[in-house]
Amino acid sequence: MARILAIDYGTKRTGIAVTDELQIIASGLTTVNTKELLKFLKDYTIKEEVELFLVGEPKQMNNTASESEIHILPFIDNLKKEFPNIPIERVDERFTSKMAFQTMIDSGLKKNQRKNKALIDEISATLILQSYLYSK
Repeated sequence: MARILAIDYGTKRTGIAVTDELQIIASGLTTVNTKELLKFLKDYTIKEEVELFLVGEPKQMNNTASESEIHILPFIDNLKKEFPNIPIERVDERFTSKMAFQTMIDSGLKKNQRKNKALIDEISATLILQSYLYSK
């Protein structure tokens, strides 16, 4: 089997998580500068087989699209052009940042470590991926 890669897209930084080859365990991979995201994905897919891209879908409480969706849709178009053979699915990402922050607290990270926004993005991507795996 190939891996599933989850993307928590942001205008500055993007968190990335990936499954193992058996698609059982979701692990944070990294956070990359969004300007370098497509290059990172190209390099990664050369080394590892990716079966599916999951892209977080930010929604409002009333289930309508969040304002940040205007930045994500052009990225998804570029992703489709660069990787026409890898399907893309969207996953509701409501509360993932808050859950990521709580995860950091629960794991005992000190206050100054919890200010690491890149780590929050990576944990958020992992939560997106875990929710997808649980729903399968």
